Amino acid sequence: MKKNLLLLLWIIPFWSVAQVDYSVVRVNEESGVNFTQITSDNDYVCLPEVKRTNRNVNWLSNRILDISVDGSQLAYLAFRSNTTNIFIKDIVKQGASVQRTYRQAVLDFTYSPDGQYICFSEANGKMNQIFQTSASAGNVCRQITSGNKDFSPVYSSDMTKIFFTRMENNGASVWSYDISSNFLSSYTRGMNPYPINELNTILCSRANADGRGEIWRVNYLTGVEECIISDPERSFSTPILSPGKNWILFVGSNMLMNGNHPYYNTDLFACHVDGTHLVQLTYHAADDLSPVWSKDGKYIYFISQRGSSKGTANIWRMDFVY
Repeated sequence: MKKNLLLLLWIIPFWSVAQVDYSVVRVNEESGVNFTQITSDNDYVCLPEVKRTNRNVNWLSNRILDISVDGSQLAYLAFRSNTTNIFIKDIVKQGASVQRTYRQAVLDFTYSPDGQYICFSEANGKMNQIFQTSASAGNVCRQITSGNKDFSPVYSSDMTKIFFTRMENNGASVWSYDISSNFLSSYTRGMNPYPINELNTILCSRANADGRGEIWRVNYLTGVEECIISDPERSFSTPILSPGKNWILFVGSNMLMNGNHPYYNTDLFACHVDGTHLVQLTYHAADDLSPVWSKDGKYIYFISQRGSSKGTANIWRMDFVY
């Protein structure tokens, strides 16, 4: 996780940085959608790692942006003083961001459903460990896992479990931690879990045989697994359910053309909860990543370099018009 540096390192050779105009806030395909910049360059918002080749794009799918339960604050990762930590910004008042964690290398995080806690993962050597801390005060952290490569923690809606991804020799799998008993359970192959508690179901992303990400729905009580979004030319990750529970928001790969030369980037997509009505929400040459819903479902917050001639990442808000 390095602020904006990876963008410059991984542009494919035949389309130079100068030919990618990040300064444009929106492109023609996004007409009619309002985009509002929430942070400034001085907030040092992290941009998830993006790697490009002349045939595809791969990106770090960890969630590094979340919104408070009352919808008034955005929490995000920032790279400052050679550390990566969680900072919080008031959406309405703006002003300076407040540092919430004082760690070395936070990777991703989410708020708890009651707004009292933040659960995050942190890199420590070759391991990633999951912690819980207060969302508003103090620096005390409760360690949840250790000795493994764990990331993408997210609470169940009843706060009895923390779901997360564990990277093992045979790939990524979805696990849970029982908060009262400290019991760990393994569920299914995949990553970026997002629980739908009343259905005993999790959404997750999973790589197919060609290495392309798909969106899956898994009932962890019955064992029924269903692929709901797949495309032979695109890869998808990081599903998140809308507040109304009728839309799924996620990140997907996209190909733009510069004459006869393809340029691969990441954009935002959505579909109905059953996988139908797939729509592409953004079309900018910048990388749009780590999206979250506003609490009323009317807006989407995400990280992007759009609007910056230097390719600097910031948090943006867009209308959800469907």
